[in-house]
Amino acid sequence: MTQEERWNVRYQEVMDFMEKNHRNPSRHRLEEHDMLNWLKANRKVMNAGLLKAERVEPFKQLLGLIEKYKRLNQYI
Repeated sequence: MTQEERWNVRYQEVMDFMEKNHRNPSRHRLEEHDMLNWLKANRKVMNAGLLKAERVEPFKQLLGLIEKYKRLNQYI
């Protein structure tokens, strides 16, 4: 599996998780740590201007979804 394929698989995993659970990955749940770490690492790379051009737009869409669910009480 190439690096691009792994990135796309992880991206889809995070998107599916957020659409299914209507919340961001939690730092308090061990099973969600991989997704959270992937998000933080890619955000850091994007802010440094090193994220590949073809990944910028999908990642910005993901960040928009993150803002939508930011600090959302999922029990309402």
